[in-house]
Amino acid sequence: MLQAEALQLLCLTASSGVPLFSRGSSKQLPFSIIGSLNGVHMFGAGHGAQLSSCETEHGSRVVWRVFQESLMLIAVSGGGGSAISELQLRRLLENVWNCMVMVLGQDELANIRNVERLKREVRSCYHLIDMLLERINDGQGMMGYLTQCADCVPLSNSGRVQETLDSFTQAADSEFGCLVVHGRVAHATEKWWSRLAPQEVVVLLALVYSLSGTSSCDYPVFLPQGSPTVAIRLLCFQLLPGVQVCVLCGPKPSLYQAGKELLSRFWSPLLETLRGCLEQTDRSILPPSVNLRWDVQALLLINRESRRAITVCPRVRGGASANATPLLSSARRLELLTHFYTFAVTRYFTSEDVSPASPASEPAPEDFSQGFTHVPVQCYLVTDECKCYGLQSPQHQLYLLTDLSVPTFALRSVATQTLSAITAATGF
Repeated sequence: MLQAEALQLLCLTASSGVPLFSRGSSKQLPFSIIGSLNGVHMFGAGHGAQLSSCETEHGSRVVWRVFQESLMLIAVSGGGGSAISELQLRRLLENVWNCMVMVLGQDELANIRNVERLKREVRSCYHLIDMLLERINDGQGMMGYLTQCADCVPLSNSGRVQETLDSFTQAADSEFGCLVVHGRVAHATEKWWSRLAPQEVVVLLALVYSLSGTSSCDYPVFLPQGSPTVAIRLLCFQLLPGVQVCVLCGPKPSLYQAGKELLSRFWSPLLETLRGCLEQTDRSILPPSVNLRWDVQALLLINRESRRAITVCPRVRGGASANATPLLSSARRLELLTHFYTFAVTRYFTSEDVSPASPASEPAPEDFSQGFTHVPVQCYLVTDECKCYGLQSPQHQLYLLTDLSVPTFALRSVATQTLSAITAATGF
């Protein structure tokens, strides 16, 4: 029996079902249940049936996924009021696999030569895997693990910062550079956006976030899609607490050379500017020039072309009336935003998961209406706590949470005004 809201991740060899690790809730699943979960999947495969997911009458879910015909990952979630959706579990399995490839390389995982050795080596992935498990409904406002888009923070007056990043990356003999503020991309080079797959950016950000607090590091990584078998170097430097600059490069420069010669030359003149970036991020993800309506509780904006995303959860109500209802907690608003995003992309909108490894069994949007062939571009949902509105254009997707006081007929106008205000001020 699964505990309510428990979440566990299992990894087994696909051919023999040997458990490699189990991460998640403190109470581990009994070996008999692990064996049953593996056995029912193998039984289906032996009879030509692919078992990808199931749900119990109490709301518990199990999702299976085999990677490279080598390893099987199983996500198990308990029921309860905050049940984790099937889409979240599928994205979790893909992100975990990408993290394992990034740390160990695809050859090590696809061609298992010694199971006991692999058990020891995969421990180096535990920290990243645990962080991915914690990010599901953790209330931190980063949703890249679910949207498969890079979490971003648009900064105001950022031209000089972008120029410095480009020059620093070029001096490090690289074309792939990124400035990260509190785990979100503030700036990146053109090749970072155009050559790296969105899923690679998501797991690289997770790795960089896990290294926060370290003054500098030289970390070998495999790119799950771009370079799954040949490691490249990730150089990461902390410019200020909460601000890191990273480059993907070859054998040169050395960590010492990059830290001693390049950091001071390029970034020392910009420390005050970076402190201003931190202050903006601490106040709000959006620049001060963007004034959201007081009745907007939270929003998720996705650029469908660049696969970048902004998640906003205002801390205070600017211009709210004295009798306005109190804001829901940040954690609860982000949880509702997650549920609405899942609702929209599994029923009406296009999630646009561009990974070539995405399974054919990914939940497809349901038919909009019998006899209609067009793609829905808007949807809304009214709950006991808020009103939700989704808007899809060729370039953007906007998911908006508002107060119940907003008239339902006005939701479309509020969403279009919000989208216009953000894109006009940030170019996002």
